[in-house]
Amino acid sequence: MYSEKIMELFKNPKNIGKIEDPDGVAKIENPKCGDVIELYIRIENDIITNIKFNTFGCAAAIAASSIITEMVKGKTLDEAMKITGEDIVHELGGIPPVKIYCSNLVVDALLVAIRDFRKKRSSAHLKKDSIGTEQY
Repeated sequence: MYSEKIMELFKNPKNIGKIEDPDGVAKIENPKCGDVIELYIRIENDIITNIKFNTFGCAAAIAASSIITEMVKGKTLDEAMKITGEDIVHELGGIPPVKIYCSNLVVDALLVAIRDFRKKRSSAHLKKDSIGTEQY
């Protein structure tokens, strides 16, 4: 049912865990199956320098979470945002059709984490003048 790559990453996931004080974070849940993906990213000069995950779910969800961390580490945010669910499926050597949602779920988590980082960054650059008007 699962490819060798999926089974290897399920048994020995890469980059599992949590980043303390991450630059961006996401928590995505699929209410139909109960899979939950938490993704943490560290960004320096718009490059993903560290990424970790915690996933509660099936072998495909854990493998997809693991592989995306390997695929985006060292990439710019714009490069990372171009990764698709199809790219994840390809890197994993295929996913059973009923588990394709796992590849899309992990891509969604990455996009949410990047948006969280960008939101935090733009908030940090926001300054208020003496009457409370927001200025950049």
